[in-house]
Amino acid sequence: MKHTISILCDNKSGVMTRISGLFSRRGFNIESLTVGTTEMEGKSRFTIVVQGDDSVLEQIRKQLQKLVHVIKVWDIKNENIIEREHSLIKIQVNPDKRSEILQIITAAEARILDSTGSYWTLEVTGSTASVSSAISLLSEYNIVESIRTGRIALERGVGQNK
Repeated sequence: MKHTISILCDNKSGVMTRISGLFSRRGFNIESLTVGTTEMEGKSRFTIVVQGDDSVLEQIRKQLQKLVHVIKVWDIKNENIIEREHSLIKIQVNPDKRSEILQIITAAEARILDSTGSYWTLEVTGSTASVSSAISLLSEYNIVESIRTGRIALERGVGQNK
């Protein structure tokens, strides 16, 4: 089962190493890891996506909670999740395919950030599924390079950290 784990912690050096090391020692591959500051000064929030057994993930959650600088750890349930990803995609645009690519950009609610010669840099933001779909559709054209942020997530309603 895929889990989205949220971790509220102090914004200190070395915290990410300790957190990712705990997953590594347990043999879990982190599918996605994003970190950013929060509305609380001096606090960061991790969003980690991993595949794993519920009971083992509960053990990891408890071990994470014991780490220095970790304030709170929780698993965001799929029914309560609001999640987004962000991707930048550079494609080489063949003039005879331009209208097809523009249709994909419109359908994917993407934006053209830069158009230099025959290269376009696109921005796609949305759910994990919509970003994957946009990348899949654009892969039929010449993707020169791309990068994807990984999932960021909040819970619906009040949430866990209040």
